[in-house]
Amino acid sequence: MNVDYAARQQRLVNKLQQHQSDAIIIYGYENIVYLTGFTGHAATLLMSSNGRHRLITDYRYFERASNEAVGVEVILRNRDKETLPDCIFRLLDGPRQLAFEAHQISHADYVSLNISAKNTTLVAAPLWVESLRQVKDSDEINCIKRAAEIADAALAHTLPLLKVGITEREAAIELEYQMQKLGSEGLSFDTILLFGARSSLPHGNPGQTKLNLGDLVLIDFGAVISGYRSDMTRSYVLGEPTKQQQSIYDTVQYAQRAALALIKAGVNCIDLNNASHDVLSHSDFSQYAGEGLGHGVGLFLHEQPFIKPGVDHQLEAGNIITIEPGIYIPNYGGVRLEEDVLVTESGFECLTHAPQVFQLTN
Repeated sequence: MNVDYAARQQRLVNKLQQHQSDAIIIYGYENIVYLTGFTGHAATLLMSSNGRHRLITDYRYFERASNEAVGVEVILRNRDKETLPDCIFRLLDGPRQLAFEAHQISHADYVSLNISAKNTTLVAAPLWVESLRQVKDSDEINCIKRAAEIADAALAHTLPLLKVGITEREAAIELEYQMQKLGSEGLSFDTILLFGARSSLPHGNPGQTKLNLGDLVLIDFGAVISGYRSDMTRSYVLGEPTKQQQSIYDTVQYAQRAALALIKAGVNCIDLNNASHDVLSHSDFSQYAGEGLGHGVGLFLHEQPFIKPGVDHQLEAGNIITIEPGIYIPNYGGVRLEEDVLVTESGFECLTHAPQVFQLTN
């Protein structure tokens, strides 16, 4: 990736200046990756409104950080001799107002930070970096597109193996192997691959349940490229679907299409959610409809913007979001369909292309 880290850092500096803060402490792993390119752990990023930025780490990651991190000075902290808060305030030399990612630290860490702050005012920075990450640049978009392509291809290879007798775990392992063989850098998240009545579990783990003729199949999975994730769900039935199974699938598909028809820059997430919910709520399966419609996807699997009740947010060109309505009937089964879509000024581009074909032949 050819990333302009200086531009990303400047946008955060602008936020600091707008909020009259002298510096900000970044704890979140994905936020540090986004701002500096450093992909290791055990690091804290200290960014200042004057443009001087420091990445604090220890001996385990110092060399790696020195090679990867862009636009920052890498600081080696001796964990046995200096606490992280003491290191932070030593480097800052007494700012008047210090912002910090309150949602990324524990209460104990906050107490320690507050003790060291002394005459400094601590200010919570709610999702400042996450809000910058909502709109993807061309490099980020290309990474997610490539991750989605890998997932499409891996699924196409795996589907012919879904025959009577295969276990959920066997199918999941094959799907995951194919993604990594095709170039995925690991898994976007723990694969969800469930058969029969277990497909009613929105986030169930693959087990030893064997596939039988007439079973519903739910597969939710994704690949990773340069840290950027894809997220796709497909639902199937092995053999001829019953009238009820077909009705459930059709209802979910209609709910998804109702939301997709509205997507473009400027549309409110509430309106998207309502369009899908209206289809589900007027169906015979309304009491089994899943809550919420989707979320942003990028360096983190579930990131802003969220598409669910009460989220008053207008979509922007460059958002990549999921649209994933579902119906989950306990002890019977479930159906979910999920696409990754890139929001444009006039509509959207679908990044996931695996066909939505319900029936699998045995």
